[in-house]
Amino acid sequence: MSLNQEDKDKIDAMGYESMLQLWRNHSGPHHLFQGETGEYFSKVMAEKRSLIGSDEHVAASKRIGWSG
Repeated sequence: MSLNQEDKDKIDAMGYESMLQLWRNHSGPHHLFQGETGEYFSKVMAEKRSLIGSDEHVAASKRIGWSG
């Protein structure tokens, strides 16, 4: 899927925890994870992950849990 401005803005506005929750708990294909949009989502998520550090990542992960 090609990256459009609406999806780019949505991804940019999401916090790391929201991105992690969507990635971890969404079942089935999601357009934000496909093609150019998915590549951008992954890039931004990794950037946000590096900014919050390991302790906050672990805390966010524990808050979210796992539905898989």
